[in-house]
Amino acid sequence: MAGAVEGEEGFADAPESDEEMPLADHIEEMVRRLGYVIVVMAAVSGVVFPFGESIINFLWYSALPGGDVARPRVYHPLALILARLKVATLGGFIIALPVFVYQTYLFMRPGLYEHERRYYLASVPTSLVLATVGVLFAYFLILPAIFTYFLTYSQDAATIAFALTDTFDLIVLMMGLFAAVFQIPLFVMLAIMMGLTTRRWMVDKRLYFWGAFLGIAFLFSPDPTGMAPIMVAATMIGLFESTLLLLRWTGR
Repeated sequence: MAGAVEGEEGFADAPESDEEMPLADHIEEMVRRLGYVIVVMAAVSGVVFPFGESIINFLWYSALPGGDVARPRVYHPLALILARLKVATLGGFIIALPVFVYQTYLFMRPGLYEHERRYYLASVPTSLVLATVGVLFAYFLILPAIFTYFLTYSQDAATIAFALTDTFDLIVLMMGLFAAVFQIPLFVMLAIMMGLTTRRWMVDKRLYFWGAFLGIAFLFSPDPTGMAPIMVAATMIGLFESTLLLLRWTGR
């Protein structure tokens, strides 16, 4: 009897159900939860859109160098409205990141142990914090460095003019990309804490991760000079290695 009691206590932490769902039900639930994420993203974008022009001016004149060279050039009748849509989408994307994490938690919850649920729930606000840090990192460090580099190699060869569409595409893409990039520590630690992998395995496979980071950086960066993707890849590798170092220091 004592052995039976010990067994029951040992499995008190077990998932709610080991019953398998049909594949069609899994797909339907996954699509529904992704729909929730899209709805939240669209709703936040709708709230941000009326303030789009003010946000554009703030980002533009704080990211680009001062003077007449920083004045935006509009070469398309819909350039301003498209820029407002992009900045609204950026706001929706940032808020949608923790919502996405929470929806994946709800999707996986029936198969998670109690301690795994706690880890996953704690990652929801952490995701928003990391996304905000990523946006600020891009705003204060990456964008000034990129535009200073562009001016340095262009100013002696041509008259510089910044088109609103192309330039703001770069600003929005870098801020959104770094919001996503800064999720790397969260997912690495979450995967290890939940027992999906180990730090040793990631250390052994680090070159594969580095290659994937380089591929992603060059795939999503619009900068043909290579400056922006190198900075993105270096940040991704730095976050990955820093997380592994932290896990080694904490003994996980």
